[in-house]
Amino acid sequence: MRIVSIVGNRPQFVKAAPLSRALRRRSTEVLVHSGQHYDPELADLFFDELDIPRPDHALGVGPGSPLTQLAAMLERLEPLLAAEAPDLVVVYGDTTTTLAGALAAAKADLPLGHVEAGLRSFDRAMPEEQNRVVADHLSALLFCPTDAAVANLRAEGITEGVSQVGDVMLDASRLFAAAAATRPGPAAIGLAPGGYLLVTVHRAAATDTRAALEGLVALLTGIDEPMAFPVHPRTRHRLEAAGLWERLAAHRPLRLLPPAGYLDFTALLSGARAVLTDSGGVQKEAYFLGVPCLTLREETEWVETVEGGFNRLVGMDPARARAALADLSMPAERPPYYGDGAAAERIADAVAAWGDGAGPA
Repeated sequence: MRIVSIVGNRPQFVKAAPLSRALRRRSTEVLVHSGQHYDPELADLFFDELDIPRPDHALGVGPGSPLTQLAAMLERLEPLLAAEAPDLVVVYGDTTTTLAGALAAAKADLPLGHVEAGLRSFDRAMPEEQNRVVADHLSALLFCPTDAAVANLRAEGITEGVSQVGDVMLDASRLFAAAAATRPGPAAIGLAPGGYLLVTVHRAAATDTRAALEGLVALLTGIDEPMAFPVHPRTRHRLEAAGLWERLAAHRPLRLLPPAGYLDFTALLSGARAVLTDSGGVQKEAYFLGVPCLTLREETEWVETVEGGFNRLVGMDPARARAALADLSMPAERPPYYGDGAAAERIADAVAAWGDGAGPA
């Protein structure tokens, strides 16, 4: 069986690490890197440290608006899929790369498999929500990480080809835990374990307008305890263009850092008192590691973490963030919301069974 897998950003590289290994034990996988994250610090580093096979094709779309990137991806995917003639196209998550892969597969009349299917924030204005909904409705195989994701699909009339497999990010967390533990983590930047907050911000809602950027700066400069902030290149560019970078850099408790690879980031996260993030993937990574999470959004697709008391939605409200930081108590037990760390094997088995005509597992 021949599979084309399409990736393009940090979370997709992490998810591909365990899944690519599992798929290649059963099938022929052709890995395509869209170039959505074009900075070597956000792409090449992940392939190297996670031992992901080098991409067979690099689309190299580079910087641009989501529509510009989408158009470039579609133009380059059309001849690629025609030449590769796969039995299945696999996409991950909810990015522009996800949408491009889904649309290109549909237009080429190729079956689509969606990893992390069924997630919903129920905010159709969110680009990620638009991308995941379209991908789900075009997919033949839908690999859900949670029971809630299965229920979301059922509510939309999607029941064929649906499998609850668990979360491949949990697979990756367990696969690379030992390697991450060897990294210096907070010691490398002079911080003590448990004595700092970790910050990540990259989504369009937090960075695409001056008002959003000013809100971010106000929130972070209103916190007076040590913080480590590995800054996404896009976020830094927007802050600099708005003339806000220096104001943020002048806040003494805040350490602005270069982007971190998966292993170094995991080491920083595991040592943090809490993480403030707008990333869906980081919300889960915090849960895996038992680190309290403050989500800088008003909604999340990872509803289990909020309902269970492990994650709080604070938006970009400084007062709500400070109140949450003053009370970071969490339940002692973490339920297995996201499976048992064998999602990649289940997905590979389901794909193989589907290829043999037996349908999804």
